[in-house]
Amino acid sequence: MKTEKLKSVTIFILISMVLSHSVAQSGALKSAGATERSSIGARTAASGLAEQEFRRGVQAYYRGAFNDSILQFEKALSYLPEENVILDWLGKAYYRSGVEGAALEHWSYAANEGYGGLLLQNRIEIVRDRRLLAGADLEKPVRYTESGSYAGKNNEGNFVFSQPVSVLPNNDGTIWILSYGSNELLKLDLNGLVIERNGGYFNGFDRPMDLIRLHNGNLLVSEFAGDRLSLFDSKGNFIKFIGQKGAAVGGMVGPQYMAENSDGNIYVTDFGNSRVDVFDAEGKPLFFFGTKTDDFPGLKGPTGIAIYENNVFVADCLTGAVYRFDLSGNYLGLLCRSKTFKKPESMKRWGRYLVTCDKNKVYSIDTDTGSLFENLSSGNAPSRLTSAVPDINGNILVTDFSSNEVFVMSKLSELVGGLFVQIERVISDSFPKITLEVKVENRSRQSVVGLKENNFFVTENKAPVKNYKLEGAAYANDYADITLLIDRSVSSSKYEETMENAVKELAGAMNNRGTLRIVSAGEVPLIEYEGSPSGASNFKLKNLKNPASSKVALDVALRMCSNALINAAKKSTIVYIGDGKVTQGAFDKYGLSDLTAYLNNNAISFVNLLLSQGAAEAELNFICDHTEGGAYYVYRDEGLAGIVDDIINIPSGIYVLSYESSLATDFGQRYLPVELEAFIMNRSGRDETGYFAPLQ
Repeated sequence: MKTEKLKSVTIFILISMVLSHSVAQSGALKSAGATERSSIGARTAASGLAEQEFRRGVQAYYRGAFNDSILQFEKALSYLPEENVILDWLGKAYYRSGVEGAALEHWSYAANEGYGGLLLQNRIEIVRDRRLLAGADLEKPVRYTESGSYAGKNNEGNFVFSQPVSVLPNNDGTIWILSYGSNELLKLDLNGLVIERNGGYFNGFDRPMDLIRLHNGNLLVSEFAGDRLSLFDSKGNFIKFIGQKGAAVGGMVGPQYMAENSDGNIYVTDFGNSRVDVFDAEGKPLFFFGTKTDDFPGLKGPTGIAIYENNVFVADCLTGAVYRFDLSGNYLGLLCRSKTFKKPESMKRWGRYLVTCDKNKVYSIDTDTGSLFENLSSGNAPSRLTSAVPDINGNILVTDFSSNEVFVMSKLSELVGGLFVQIERVISDSFPKITLEVKVENRSRQSVVGLKENNFFVTENKAPVKNYKLEGAAYANDYADITLLIDRSVSSSKYEETMENAVKELAGAMNNRGTLRIVSAGEVPLIEYEGSPSGASNFKLKNLKNPASSKVALDVALRMCSNALINAAKKSTIVYIGDGKVTQGAFDKYGLSDLTAYLNNNAISFVNLLLSQGAAEAELNFICDHTEGGAYYVYRDEGLAGIVDDIINIPSGIYVLSYESSLATDFGQRYLPVELEAFIMNRSGRDETGYFAPLQ
């Protein structure tokens, strides 16, 4: 009997030693407690238990179960309180769950212990700056500096384009460049590779001058020497000409810059006739204005034009002034007096400002006061800046007619700080094939879209990986997963028919693509439906399980909706349908800052669809202002289908990459490292993480 007990004890000790050595092979934990050994070479029980909880935490994190991962990492930390790797992962889990304050606390503690180097310090700085800047006026003009350029000549000295005069960015990161010298419309990708060349219809362009995108997606080109406008579809296919040479209504002599109002009417500065010509959405001539009247001396050399809040602003390169007219062409007064500018060119609206080119500088003009802010300067070299427009990645694209370049100008803080790159998920189920989901943003939380395979560099243990491939990019997805959050407050229940119609119209606009969820927000939120959008075609409010209530836990409902979208399509949105009011205690459990951080840190946008006119309450406005999405009134003239299009067009900087790992897994016990760098022009960002292969 004693012999059997002795054998059992011996076997237990041997198993414990094997397990201790097996866990030790993970290589994840580096603290003194993790590497401590007994006299027989075994690790401490605390070290082994910490390793087990750490592994579970990593796996929960990659499943999107951030609350579970927080519990696992905290358990691991209770065994090894000084382990910086666990602190780093605990910070990442808190960050993804929206509790950024706790994330910064854990990261800072690890950084103060010498862990993480510049990479962790940069992450702390970016997240801290975002929290400090939350609520700041992001439309306020700032200073920009060059972060790169697209040159008119390639490395072999051959012309790519000549005398760029106008540029138009696309939502996928590509750009259209109008080349005055070579009479071409070119499409370039984010790296400057020419994707498409368009010489115009039949006889070609005749000195193309300006390029704008109309509300319907079509492209419109003004031809300065051709005395006409050329209309193309969104892909660059010619549709028709608009206007002809002449001085009568519909005639033009040297058309330059263009703008479109909310009704689709097209306004064109006519340099030769010293006026502004106006056409309707079909291209039929309506009228012209800007000639001399009793209260207006007349335009001398009209160039840039922009429309904002039913005002038409026109720059004059001969007087150096900016004039204000109404949509019918009636003179309203000066925005900027004479000689404010030396030789203004294009003028594009950006928020409530007009971005204007003037020789070697770009200014923002306040549409209320006419005050100027200098956004950028090209220096003392000979320069003629002709157009400046914001792109999808938060830069300003500037055409320099004289230097034959298109400059990419970025905020100085973005250029110095670099990109914010996060490896959000590692999928190792098919090891050695590894799939990475990566988010790329700038420091202001804007997604960076348009990156290609050669904009990423993936390594493991600092060595390049094998068979690397860019599998997909979310910005190119043409569908989204949408959760409709139905307000079940007593006040919103009065809009039963309106709410039902809104649900049906939004579901129909999804064209049976993506997953539709319907969640009712009552005292306790409930998932009412999940599946194909067509399943909501007969939606009835009376069929909801949640009754109308005087108390709606909106914070809990938003959290529930977000949890369901963590592993959904890479474009995902919550559409809240209500009357804009919130009940007492609607945000008792989760604070607004944490809720918006949870949405932003998991790429979930928020749309507030109002059932009644008037301003929404402050809490809803806060969520709208601090997340992607926006607010809409249910009775919009254009209907609700466009909301789904707007959701799909929200920029997404999520990329899916794959490679084949060369690392040994120790039967799935070893913590395997992976590093990734994303770069474009003079900017880059980096992230490092690790994962476990499946147990064998």
